[in-house]
Amino acid sequence: MNKQNLNLHGFLLELKIPVIFVVLIWIIYLTGFLIDIPISIFGLKPGSLIGLTGILTSPLIHGSFDHLFSNTVPLLVLGYGLFSFYKTSSLKVFFLIYFLSGITVWFIGRPSYHIGASGVIYGMASFIFFSGIIRRDKRAIALSLLTTFLYGGLIWGILPIERGISWEGHLAGGFWGFVLSIIFRKKDKYIQYEWEEDDDNDIPPDKLEIKWD
Repeated sequence: MNKQNLNLHGFLLELKIPVIFVVLIWIIYLTGFLIDIPISIFGLKPGSLIGLTGILTSPLIHGSFDHLFSNTVPLLVLGYGLFSFYKTSSLKVFFLIYFLSGITVWFIGRPSYHIGASGVIYGMASFIFFSGIIRRDKRAIALSLLTTFLYGGLIWGILPIERGISWEGHLAGGFWGFVLSIIFRKKDKYIQYEWEEDDDNDIPPDKLEIKWD
């Protein structure tokens, strides 16, 4: 197997879990749409014993095509970032965010049905962002900055400013992503080799050339 095939194989492996998850939520939505079932009743209803099942089911349920589509791209992008850069801890982080954010919403959420994978998205974005800050290695920081550039606007979703949006789910996901970035900070450490070090490190500061744009 040549290098190109190895890279493709690795890319597909890192996308496997995000793709499976996305395919699953699309199948569930289309099934409910085609046979006209109000699948939102399987969402998470805070404070209700029956609603406890929603901890498992709510991230798989979406209320409209727009809702589903808007979650699909970030699930794939952030999912790839998580599983590509944090191979050892990614699966644990993904499922911990999935369940812990749901449990949190069950305790603090408003008494209505909460549905959608946004909590998982916020959790992954938060984990990737704070991991870059905490770890301070070049790859983690680069991914953190890219996440900020692509999804920095998510910060507004944790505020109760838009009716019909589960800001509690967003807040819970973001919170647990931050907590998990601390817990797993020593996992998946990037090994820096000597040939990666900047040659400028050996040059005294007063001898460095200054260039103006």
